[in-house]
Amino acid sequence: MLALLGVLFTPVPDPVDGSMEEDQGDERLCQAFSEVLLSVQDVDEQDGDQPQLCSQYVKDIYKYLHELEVQQAVRPDYMRGYEITGAMRALLVDWLVQVHSRFQLLQETLFLTVAVLDRFLQVQPVSRRKLQLVGVASMLVACKYEETFSPTAGDFAYITDGAFTAAQVLTMEQLILTALRFRLGRPLPLHFLRRNSKVANEQLQPLVRHIAKNLVLVNEGRSKFLAVKRKYSSSRLLQVSLAPQLRSAAVRQLAAPLLAS
Repeated sequence: MLALLGVLFTPVPDPVDGSMEEDQGDERLCQAFSEVLLSVQDVDEQDGDQPQLCSQYVKDIYKYLHELEVQQAVRPDYMRGYEITGAMRALLVDWLVQVHSRFQLLQETLFLTVAVLDRFLQVQPVSRRKLQLVGVASMLVACKYEETFSPTAGDFAYITDGAFTAAQVLTMEQLILTALRFRLGRPLPLHFLRRNSKVANEQLQPLVRHIAKNLVLVNEGRSKFLAVKRKYSSSRLLQVSLAPQLRSAAVRQLAAPLLAS
């Protein structure tokens, strides 16, 4: 960008013989401008033969996703004054990860479930007795949006061990959809993770430190939220949570500042 600004604001010598010199100056400026643009790597240029990657308009897609992210933001302190707490929400999400594995759902479904859950709770507080109901109804909504074959309301009622009926799940589904005004096309962390890992040039260290901290807490038995680790310890998911690199000194070093505080 600095190089580009330098090109744009480099003074052009005064013309000596009229328009011909001016045209040559414009040509040199255009050439320099093109060289600056070409120096920026296009990470999508090799994807033209893969239509599912939408290389022609992927940048417009992510611009739109960033706009949606602002429009549908979840406030970090939205539970302040609620009967339910952040710890209760964490227990619910940990359980939903297990439900997600039980039904063998898509990764997008889990992320959308949590997004729907938070967006609904911040506009409609619920009692702790109904928190699990909101969780399964949020997953039902996410399944209908993402899955080819979705579990039924009866399946989700069954997974609550009879705490709620299928009719209650469907009623809560209607409340959620009404509260969100049927706007479910929210950008998910998974979308940005895929893009960021492809570009591989962002400053991700603060985020990685938090991930490392959670890895250390789980691996040392200092966390009770183990559903994600169990999920990714299965051979179907290549046992990535058991990889020795996750217990390495590098991970502990990254986590050290946060663990100390």
